[in-house]
Amino acid sequence: MPSPNNKTFTELLNKASFGIEQGQAFVLYRKPMEHQIIGIFQSDARLNSTIDFTESGFVFAPFDFDEDAILIRPDEVLISSFEAEFGNQTSKIKVSEDGKEAHLELVKSGIEEIKKGNLQKVVLSRTITIARAKSHDAIFRDLLKSYPNAFCYLFYHPKVGMWCGATPETLVQIKARKLRTMSLAATLPIDDGNQPNWGSKEIEEQQMVSDYIQKRLGPKMDALKVANAESFKAGKLWHLKSEITGTISAAINLKDVVKALHPTPAVCGIPVESAQTFITQQENYKRTFYTGFLGELNLWTQNELSLYVNLRCMELNANKASIFAGGGITLASEPEREWIETQNKSRTMLNIL
Repeated sequence: MPSPNNKTFTELLNKASFGIEQGQAFVLYRKPMEHQIIGIFQSDARLNSTIDFTESGFVFAPFDFDEDAILIRPDEVLISSFEAEFGNQTSKIKVSEDGKEAHLELVKSGIEEIKKGNLQKVVLSRTITIARAKSHDAIFRDLLKSYPNAFCYLFYHPKVGMWCGATPETLVQIKARKLRTMSLAATLPIDDGNQPNWGSKEIEEQQMVSDYIQKRLGPKMDALKVANAESFKAGKLWHLKSEITGTISAAINLKDVVKALHPTPAVCGIPVESAQTFITQQENYKRTFYTGFLGELNLWTQNELSLYVNLRCMELNANKASIFAGGGITLASEPEREWIETQNKSRTMLNIL
């Protein structure tokens, strides 16, 4: 990889606009609670993909991991600082009720499948497409300002399109065989001044994810520790999160770990294979990169990665934006509450637009 060059944030945005004009792939991103913006630029429109996770660059993978995970080759790496007074995003925006009946029926179908014993949990989502007046530059700036504890990014490939987002969820980070991931599930809106009142449904949902990750990762680890669940803020929403840390066994490679974790029950369900089949058959759209993963792959050092789940994201297309929102369905789910949860989650991106 070439040595990174320092640039101003404006120069970084100008370089990205030039890439769009020339049909060259790039990604701009900032890790949670950092001020450094990294830009990875590929000098052409070639559609590269990861084969065995020994490649170097920025990976952008779909929900369906049987499809190719795109790799942006780091022909040029630019770094900028972005100092901002982080804004307080309001959740007062009115969200359309369009699509409510269809989503309620989808949730009911999921609950019925759980009652039959075919699933323990399934994550069901929907998409909202609206007109947008903001440029991609302005959208990315507002993501950086509004969500300091999220992984914020702007991705472009001429053969794929443009995506951006502010995701609160780490898929996995590995450095010197030390692993860190998280179990993140359950959602409640933030009521200023009050701690969240978690019900049995939310606690059970988050514990399912923790148990699954422990089961999948355990055989690949020399040591694994799952911390107690704690409340975690993401924008104007609360989630339950457990930090998970450990040491990878010497015989295990990066791809083994990623395949063990993706897709997690937090974005798919339990059992994962059955839930994924149900999602593919019952959701009324194809997720593509929503609930996939993205991040650094062997960018600075070999056998090192930093990947995030692609949540709280949008696809930018001409003068429109497609936003995605979903929730975990269990036996204790109530369709109306699940609809409200997707409405609350959609505000994260709608506020930006």
